[in-house]
Amino acid sequence: MKTTKDSLLPRRPISFLRHFLQSSSAGGIVLMASAVIALLVANSPLYPVYADILHRYVAGLSVLHWVNDGLMAIFFLMVGLEIKREVLDGQLSTWSRRVLPGVAALGGMIVPALIYLAFNLGESGHPNGWAIPSATDIAFALGVLSLLGPRVPPSLRIFLTALAIIDDLGAVLIIAFFYSGDLNVYALGGAAVVLIALVALNRLGVSRLLPYLLLGAILWFLTLQSGIHATLAGVALAFTIPLSAFSVKAETEVSPLLKLEHGLQPWVNFMVVPVFGFANAGVSFAGLSLAAFVDPVPLGVALGLFLGKQLGVFAFSAAVIRMGWAELPKHASWLQLYGVGLLCGIGFTMSLFIGLLAFASDPLLQDETKLGVLLGSLLSALAGAIVIKRACRDPSPPASGDAA
Repeated sequence: MKTTKDSLLPRRPISFLRHFLQSSSAGGIVLMASAVIALLVANSPLYPVYADILHRYVAGLSVLHWVNDGLMAIFFLMVGLEIKREVLDGQLSTWSRRVLPGVAALGGMIVPALIYLAFNLGESGHPNGWAIPSATDIAFALGVLSLLGPRVPPSLRIFLTALAIIDDLGAVLIIAFFYSGDLNVYALGGAAVVLIALVALNRLGVSRLLPYLLLGAILWFLTLQSGIHATLAGVALAFTIPLSAFSVKAETEVSPLLKLEHGLQPWVNFMVVPVFGFANAGVSFAGLSLAAFVDPVPLGVALGLFLGKQLGVFAFSAAVIRMGWAELPKHASWLQLYGVGLLCGIGFTMSLFIGLLAFASDPLLQDETKLGVLLGSLLSALAGAIVIKRACRDPSPPASGDAA
């Protein structure tokens, strides 16, 4: 066999940066870093500059508004693409696959909301924030799970991903029905016409992404003017993107949805979500006392995330498994399942976002929400990591009949 000069050269090892960017935990790590940097800036002499930049107006909207309504529309587009793909051709494609994560997600939304309301139904409470602790940050939670190493059963990651995707769908519906403002009928009608046009493109078999994206930009603008939160335009657009289409030229099946999802993924993980975290996690602790953490809003949010999520996810999961409607994730133990329930209490991105909508006119309550989200998410991340790491060291296999 003839050798060449190139074949004699040693292969260059993959760079640390490239390896990091390709790892499943990278997005969660970058998000954590952006939140920490925001807290450091907010509690430093740079805070006035930070606040001034966020509240400067560009093209009719503040920078913070562009982040929360513009960049986050791209995040919700990504969420919508993931939901559609998983429902049509993934871990949620059959009812048997949907039962366990679906019921777990339902419990993970109901119990945290009830715990929050338990602290906020009185005269000094603020019940409008009931949905804040009901959300799970998929990037953050999966990032923590990935950091625990290869001993974590792959089925747990699949379960957590499916659960978080259903949880995101629930959050989208909550935003649509409970946190939309006064409706502009004309803008809403225009948005409906654009949405019909997007559906028509799908039905006609159009596989090029450009027409969808151009109409999606118009849909976002009209939704912004309509009183429905603009980020929902991202989800609506995602649901119209074809999962597959036939290319006459290549005579093969192509997937516009997968192409767009893979194209968006690095931008969402390494720009959109970190920028959102940096813009919204900056809470100044100046003048705050420990008493601020036990006010109804931060206490309800923190305990809703830390206690409500683990109780709701684990209890509802255990119920359907014991009733024989679902099975424990393959090669996973009950303790590992409980650890995943703890990780679901990391509500960072979506919880902060819902908090901004729930208390849109009250900056003080927004800051209290951030305190609760940060505390509840931190406790959930630490406790979940400890429990799963301890469970993965246990050599004892799951009980007979518990594994799929």
